[in-house]
Amino acid sequence: MIRTVLGDIDPALLGQANYHEHLFQVTPLLPGDELDDEAASGAEAGLLKASGFAAMVDSTPFGLGRNPEALARISQATGLHVVATTGLHREAHYGEDHPMQVWSVEQLAELFIADLTKGMAADDATVFESPDVPTARTNAGAPVRAGVLKGGIDYWRISAFERTTLDALATAHRETNAPVMVHLEFCTAAHEVLDLLAAQGVASDRIVLAHADRDPDPGLHSSLAQRGAYLGYDGFARPRTRSDAELLQLTAAVVERGAGDRILLGGDVARRTRYISYGGMPGLAYLGDRYLPRLRETIGTDAVDRMLVANPARLLDLG
Repeated sequence: MIRTVLGDIDPALLGQANYHEHLFQVTPLLPGDELDDEAASGAEAGLLKASGFAAMVDSTPFGLGRNPEALARISQATGLHVVATTGLHREAHYGEDHPMQVWSVEQLAELFIADLTKGMAADDATVFESPDVPTARTNAGAPVRAGVLKGGIDYWRISAFERTTLDALATAHRETNAPVMVHLEFCTAAHEVLDLLAAQGVASDRIVLAHADRDPDPGLHSSLAQRGAYLGYDGFARPRTRSDAELLQLTAAVVERGAGDRILLGGDVARRTRYISYGGMPGLAYLGDRYLPRLRETIGTDAVDRMLVANPARLLDLG
């Protein structure tokens, strides 16, 4: 089963899935780029749906403006399956004074497991105020639960905060079998993260390495895929770092090496200045409308369909 904000579904019903987007996000790292308007985010989700996607992972973890009740309303209104996220991002998103700095592995794991099994807080801020936290609910009154665990690390560095998060994610994974997404900076320390999590019982085939395409190295990617890890490709429409042409070449090379069943595709657009419905560009529809036709011409429809349908359904399945 796959756990969406509206309930559990059979993996066969997931459809074409975008593995990494954000409908809500507020972080001090992106001042002025907050995603905090339900109407605008809902309209953007509609554009994603119209571009051919049936599902998405909302990759905003705890404490960064996630809004589970709004996710449920948007999913209901658009017909888009939405999988929500628990966990913590890399330390830079929180800062030295954030309350989570003093939480133990055990406290974090308890929170993550509750988000996955009982339901997420309606407002993350209440977690620090009272032991009796109101749970997010759908319009039908059901709890809104997360379906993915997330952590993050810095550039060739895992801080104490980030290591505590990874340890807590491993505990939560062992309890729930939820997949683990790890934010990497330019795909550095990818093998180290797999080693760390493997030592705590998280098999590499339950992990997706987000932003792997920031280092377009087919050899590195095939070595990660050989361990079973999923490669998150989500850098499209960012020619200042990697052009779409480079990413097409990377994907073709990795598929030629036999790792096409370990690639996931997303946009990680993540900023109001890049959302059509907030007045920016290119929007969530860019992946479906403009990049995927080129990718299909490059590697074929069957290979792309595996990345959009079979691969995410396999990873997101809680078993």
